[in-house]
Amino acid sequence: MTMIGLRSIVTSCRAVVLPRFGGPEVLEVRPKVEVPDLKPHEVLVRARAVSINPLDTRMRSGYGRSIFEPLLPLILGRDISGEVAAIGSSVQSLSVGQEVFGALHPTAVRGTYTDYAILSEDELTLKPPSVTHVEASAIPFAALTAWRALRSTARITDGQRLLVLGGGGAVGLAAIQLSVSIGCDVATTCGGQSIERVLAAGAEQAVDYTAEDVELAIKGKFDAVLDTIGVPETERIGINLLRKGGYYMTLQGEAASLADRYGLAIGLPAATTILLKKQFQYRYSHGIEYWWTYMRADPEGLDEIRRLSESGKLKIPVEKTFPITQVREAHKVKDKRLIPGKVVLEID
Repeated sequence: MTMIGLRSIVTSCRAVVLPRFGGPEVLEVRPKVEVPDLKPHEVLVRARAVSINPLDTRMRSGYGRSIFEPLLPLILGRDISGEVAAIGSSVQSLSVGQEVFGALHPTAVRGTYTDYAILSEDELTLKPPSVTHVEASAIPFAALTAWRALRSTARITDGQRLLVLGGGGAVGLAAIQLSVSIGCDVATTCGGQSIERVLAAGAEQAVDYTAEDVELAIKGKFDAVLDTIGVPETERIGINLLRKGGYYMTLQGEAASLADRYGLAIGLPAATTILLKKQFQYRYSHGIEYWWTYMRADPEGLDEIRRLSESGKLKIPVEKTFPITQVREAHKVKDKRLIPGKVVLEID
């Protein structure tokens, strides 16, 4: 297999390793971790910035252990911005030296908390020069999660109404901006500290769920509801605010937690049963579509995300950066919710 670029030189590199599940203190910065050979469709990326997603802190704590425990030690991290260091033999759209950003799928084992990460060609796109590596690293995983729900599942179009329950986080902000760019009217709920941010992102109405009765404050019905909180109360509110034929989508599907509790063999079929039962029940009682939504790599979505980032229509604000050597401190502030917004690890 021919590989173009630095691959012959880079056989090991620094990485943050998760040897076992636990608190931030289990994370280890190791100086020499193997860099596997590139498959034909893969790209070696010299990381410059990687953002911390809720999935990273949850995985570190043991969420998804039914899948990940046999694969320990693993490297956390989904988002990345950096430069192409080498490409596999069948990569067409990228070349060595280009600045790129993108995100790995949720079950990847060799993540992005490393000097050199490996992603497939369709998980990366060119980074706009107007966006810094730190800014770019905060965008793709959250934006692709929102894109999948809104464009692949609900197929929202110009003139439709969207409600985002929990619009202040990265996925909520991405959903607001993606929908506004299509020409949708967006309402959202969030905490008081996020009101200005969601209005600046383009929401027409923002309701502080800590101070107002959401059901009284929000008027009319919606074509789609994206629920980033996913508790029984938000599910009930969301479903009651949908038009017939509308889509309710929650980020908090039960597949991983049931698999963790009962093992894959029992947990995954049980989750499928719960989902099908809810889909049938809500179609019958409310005439609506009910879905669990997850991030998936989507080259078309990533291309749109790049375009919107370049034109300044898609931004995920970064609240704080840490050098990657301080990854434990960075995870600590996310765990304790000391910093509500995005935290990014910078890689020198």
